[in-house]
Amino acid sequence: MAHLQRTLSLGSVVLFGIAYMTPIIVLGTFGILADTTGGLVPAAYVAASVAMLFTAFSYARMAAAFPVAGSAYSYVRKAINPKLGFLAGWAVLLDYLFLPMAIWLIGAAYLHSAFPAVPQAVWVLAFIGVTTVINVVGLRLAKNVNGVLLLVQLLVLLAFVVLCVHYVLGDASKPLWSLAPFLKEGMQLPLIMSGAAIACYSFLGFDAVSTLTEETRDPRRTIPRAILLITLIGGLIFISASYFVQLAHPSIEFQSADSAAYEIARNIGGDLFVSIFLIGLIVGQFTSGLSAQASASRLLFAMGRDGVLPQSLFGRLSERFGTPVGSILLCGAVALLALRMDVTTSTSFINFGAFLAFTLVNLSVIFHYWLNGERRGPRELVQYLMFPLAGMVATLWLMVSLDQLAIILGLSWLALGVIYLGWLTSGFRRQPPELSFEEA
Repeated sequence: MAHLQRTLSLGSVVLFGIAYMTPIIVLGTFGILADTTGGLVPAAYVAASVAMLFTAFSYARMAAAFPVAGSAYSYVRKAINPKLGFLAGWAVLLDYLFLPMAIWLIGAAYLHSAFPAVPQAVWVLAFIGVTTVINVVGLRLAKNVNGVLLLVQLLVLLAFVVLCVHYVLGDASKPLWSLAPFLKEGMQLPLIMSGAAIACYSFLGFDAVSTLTEETRDPRRTIPRAILLITLIGGLIFISASYFVQLAHPSIEFQSADSAAYEIARNIGGDLFVSIFLIGLIVGQFTSGLSAQASASRLLFAMGRDGVLPQSLFGRLSERFGTPVGSILLCGAVALLALRMDVTTSTSFINFGAFLAFTLVNLSVIFHYWLNGERRGPRELVQYLMFPLAGMVATLWLMVSLDQLAIILGLSWLALGVIYLGWLTSGFRRQPPELSFEEA
């Protein structure tokens, strides 16, 4: 059996997780969050950060207990039940399979704002076509320039924030330090939670580093620390950036909420900065979509190879390119849904799968440490019962705060998973096949 080499340090893993998050996405979804929360985007990110930190703690605990690739699927399978583990993997598959669609849809919305004469559908098809070809050929572009592209994103994001500060300082009526982006008269908690449910899309990636366990030095210590650091750093970036952008543009009026940051960039920096911002955002969306499609095809290949999905379609590699062409093409086909969906629904739909997986991982901590491991001292009461319970409550609250259509689509996906599990296990009478990620 092939084994992955343990070469990654804590810094490398943290860099991977932050790059996977795509920090500039805080600008990409700003208009949607402003519209949803009534102009309280930072408040939504605070709520999302708290919920994600509880869940990140649970991921850290499970990564320490089971230092193997597979993330939520492996944790739930080993701590609770193989069938429930399958459903956790099914929820994660929703994330992986539909995430490229949302990434490319956001990028297409901004390009359409910059070039309104070109239909948005053209940009969507261009994203799908170019990234699919690159992933089929096997060019490891995203991996080779990951650090450079992350630096470009952070510099553009920093420039955006600096220009927001400069814009605010130039207006005597706008204080630089204010609680208004977090608290204001007439604010409604349900709207903040609805915004937080969407804001959690920005955090997707903190859990992805658990799939690097087989390649990380001292994974029992490194992966848990990396998960918590990525979540904390990401939360600070999102809260800080959204705070200054909200100060610069407190209104919720936009020509298009899907591409609001494009309008704000023009207001604070003029035409030149709009071009720089657009390049940074599109580079971030392109490379993120490239990595997301590659990751999704890897998961589909693992499921096909191990008999969870039809092997003839998903479990084979191209003789010419050595890549899972069938899985890559399916990801591209699924992304065509972007032609009929908006950014809010697509990101919310993806978050449904994330929240379901997060809930099950929190539950896994309780089963593994508190119930089965009988770790029940005063300290363990907090770590292995109260923290994961808080994480479960938070993620379930965020789940029911999602867009109604997203909930319907998410429940339909879950029902499809239960039906498929029943067929796969001959009416739930036997255990589902076990995935092996190490050889994927």
